[in-house]
Amino acid sequence: MMDDPRAKGAVSSEGCAPAATSPAATVEIDGYRFPPFDLARLLRTVFELEGGERFGVFTDLPQPREVAAARFLSAVRPGGPQYHAWHTIYEPLRKSSALAPGSVDFFAYAEVGGSNLELPPAVFDLEGRERPLREVLAELDIALYVGTWSATAPLTALARQLGFRGATMHGINDRVVASGLAVDYREVSARAERLRRHLSRADAMVMEWQVDGERPRLEVLLGGQEAQKSHGLVRERGEVANLPAGEVYYVPVGAEGRMPIQFEDPERTIAIFSVAGGSIRTLERLVHGSRRLVEDWLGVIASDPAAGMITELGLGTQSLPWAGTDIQDEKIIGTAHLATGRSDHLGGAIGPQSFRDLRNASHNDILYTPVKTPRVRLERVRMRRGGEESLVLERYEPAAALRALL
Repeated sequence: MMDDPRAKGAVSSEGCAPAATSPAATVEIDGYRFPPFDLARLLRTVFELEGGERFGVFTDLPQPREVAAARFLSAVRPGGPQYHAWHTIYEPLRKSSALAPGSVDFFAYAEVGGSNLELPPAVFDLEGRERPLREVLAELDIALYVGTWSATAPLTALARQLGFRGATMHGINDRVVASGLAVDYREVSARAERLRRHLSRADAMVMEWQVDGERPRLEVLLGGQEAQKSHGLVRERGEVANLPAGEVYYVPVGAEGRMPIQFEDPERTIAIFSVAGGSIRTLERLVHGSRRLVEDWLGVIASDPAAGMITELGLGTQSLPWAGTDIQDEKIIGTAHLATGRSDHLGGAIGPQSFRDLRNASHNDILYTPVKTPRVRLERVRMRRGGEESLVLERYEPAAALRALL
């Protein structure tokens, strides 16, 4: 719970099968093979570039004025998102003759401290100048956000207003660059579309867990909606991709039952909550960790009810290695995640205006994987549609019907 993209995890290929890719020159990670990362290939595929585009690369810093003359580089963690924003995205893009960008600028903004919170109104450029964010974005064709915290929701809202295209790559690390950003997103999109069609028009998804001898069960109501996909291709102005992509998702119309959550605190607190009317309501059992943390979070929900709404159910569609960061691990086939809070970037109705305090206007993923949540095991996910029920996932393995589509 409370997606902290700085978290590091073990790496295992349990729960998904290695890809069959075997080109002449490959990078192998945990039995998966990928072509070497190629920024030009990634951006051409995602954005279908024509040349001459005006790019902006953005990252978040504790002291954003340190972007002046790139002073921040002396303090960034090698292999972290700020490192990759500069060394993997900005510098190669600026020097790329293959992509022939019209312009490439680099900006920093203050860390917001949470997932998908509203962006600060100002950014700083490499000369140390403070500039209004909206003014900067209005001058761009493509905005690339590579930082600690996810900016997908606020950036999508701004893209729809100002007409640029974008991609967010929060929390990326070396493994993400070498695997999740090295794939062909045309293939990722095609696979996601096959699974999306198979999973569309569901009335509900029923999720069952095993947690310390208990078996919480949650019915996520979907109302027969068309499933959506996060597939990585950004063709129209006003669109923003979350990279790595590869997910089928829904915006629930309700939820009833009980659900477990593992928090991101040092103790990895685990608790089971009651859910009614589509919202997290009360603590049913503290399995492990900090009672105060849980009670404080429930206090936020009590004072700002939108923070406790179940606003997403997502299912991964890619064959990737574990990267220890949710931005990639939630895209792995066999995983599932729920989310609370903001949903306007997904086509839902809950946006910043739905919250009494903008500091609570976040979108927080709750990811279940055998690596991240070994004590909270997702036993199965079943789909109800038209009076029939079918298996979707079982113990992080896709059902036979899904495997046949891969």
